[in-house]
Amino acid sequence: MHHFHYSGRDLHCESVDLAAVAKLYGTPTYVYSAGTMADNYRRLQRGLEGLDAQLCYAMKANSNLAVLRHFANLGAGFDLVSGGEIRRVIAAGADVKSSVFAGVGKTEPEIRLALENGIFSFHVESEPELGRINHVAGKLGLKAPIAIRVNPDVDAKTHAKITTGKSDNKFGIPLQQAAAAYEAAAKYPHLAIKGVQMHIGSQLTSVTPFVEAVEKVAPFAADLKARFGITYFSIGGGMGIIYRDALASGQPAWWEAQPAETRPLTPESYGAAMVPLLQPLGLKVLLEHGRFMVGNAGILLAKVEHLKRGAGKNFLVVDAAMNDLVRPAMYESFHEIVPLHRDSSRRALTADIVGPICESGDCFAKDRQIQEVGEGELIAFMSAGAYGYTMASRYNTRAMPAEVLVKGSAFELVNARESFEQMIAGERVPAFLN
Repeated sequence: MHHFHYSGRDLHCESVDLAAVAKLYGTPTYVYSAGTMADNYRRLQRGLEGLDAQLCYAMKANSNLAVLRHFANLGAGFDLVSGGEIRRVIAAGADVKSSVFAGVGKTEPEIRLALENGIFSFHVESEPELGRINHVAGKLGLKAPIAIRVNPDVDAKTHAKITTGKSDNKFGIPLQQAAAAYEAAAKYPHLAIKGVQMHIGSQLTSVTPFVEAVEKVAPFAADLKARFGITYFSIGGGMGIIYRDALASGQPAWWEAQPAETRPLTPESYGAAMVPLLQPLGLKVLLEHGRFMVGNAGILLAKVEHLKRGAGKNFLVVDAAMNDLVRPAMYESFHEIVPLHRDSSRRALTADIVGPICESGDCFAKDRQIQEVGEGELIAFMSAGAYGYTMASRYNTRAMPAEVLVKGSAFELVNARESFEQMIAGERVPAFLN
């Protein structure tokens, strides 16, 4: 559920009229609901009652400093995948002592940065990485806490570009080779074996792949506890969100209307399946959800430039583009698109909704039906809080969009729209071209 809704005819985020946000800060602009993030965090926490659980927000989904501070205030740690993300957490006024550092290509400077800031654990993706972390820790006179990422070879049945738990993915060590990897890790003098980790993919809408993966890895975790005294089992993240009917899904009535057998995966049903499997292990449980925490907590505001009528095809051209929200172009993903001002007297329009970038791929939706909207009117791309701004670019020399955070009736700019001067600040024309 989320806090985007129509009040009268106008779309609101919590108690804020989104047209007021667009008027003050322009478009394209991302808008995030602090209340939705807090609700998602707390529901997941309640669903795991009975476990010693630590939620580590996967910040690659949305790394705005205000978002990070909000989750830190709620008690979250962080799932980090770069030195830059470590620095962002620190810049947000949080620390990394309850956080984990994942990723297949950690550099020596990144490992050093994590160790110097007291990282809770490294999630190790390969045997060569064990040697690298041992080397850096040795130079610092430290023992690096580690867990090996085990690949359980479970098909998450999600998009090919976001599956991570199959044997042909680049992530982790195959389960059948993991015991040997732990034996190797135990021989390094500057490593401390703390846990075991797995993560099978993103945007999972059924609990079945989670159950299958935990059932495969739990006996191995129990064996590691007996042999090496591990203290935690990280089961990763990946819980999906609703993209279709996203606006309606914010209302309790929508959920109640869904048949029980097809009801979307929730923190409650996820927890009900996970807790009985994990409780007998007696281990601390780490979770690294990202999209679930922020996906439905954000939208992208855009303005209509004009309606172009073609031969048998309409094109609704807006001022947002694939550089602002790349998911439709990259993953063929669906985002619900709604007008900020709803008017039942208007006719329905069927059109491709496109941006101004010089690419045919700059298309958010094909043959989408939307209320007829005219030049200068505003629309919202729903479910854009995850992998929106973090995957944005400056393609076509387009400035990065603004970001706004809403809490109740208050809203504030948390990332100003990039200026052209900021965009080119690091560039130089060399003297030999003058």
